[in-house]
Amino acid sequence: MGILTDAMKQTLTDDRLIFVATVCPDGTPNLSPKGTTMVWDDDHVLFTDLASPGTMRNLESNPAIEINAVNVFARRGYRFKGTASIHKDGDVHAAVLERMRNGPASLNGLAERVRAVALVRVEQALPLVSPGYWGGATEAEMRRQWEANWSAANDQWHARAAGANDGNQ
Repeated sequence: MGILTDAMKQTLTDDRLIFVATVCPDGTPNLSPKGTTMVWDDDHVLFTDLASPGTMRNLESNPAIEINAVNVFARRGYRFKGTASIHKDGDVHAAVLERMRNGPASLNGLAERVRAVALVRVEQALPLVSPGYWGGATEAEMRRQWEANWSAANDQWHARAAGANDGNQ
């Protein structure tokens, strides 16, 4: 059995906006969202380079990486630390493109745009839990709170967009 549990794999599969932290050559941090993150096997996670030249350059000079996957409603997730290898062709690259062509609808049409694959060997996996739970909140309570928060933010965005459109007509 590898380091990735079923719950970790589920989070990586279900939560499509995942953040990757790398180190720039000058030592400063780089944080980048990734929408193509996938579980490769029990010890590896990957993402593709669609628009990530900085992330890939960073990994080529320093393969240290951290991936954070958090469900925005449950306010729980995982942090994965490891080292990445870059695959611009070969078996890993080809297999990932095939998975994308036959995978979730969110990945359809993206395989032909992949410039490289970052395959991350996960060396440490730890839970991420919001301090909101420290007061005794349940996951159901946390979800209700954050679903309401995002729903209100979405309603406000629609109201602003409608007002902007009304003014342009």
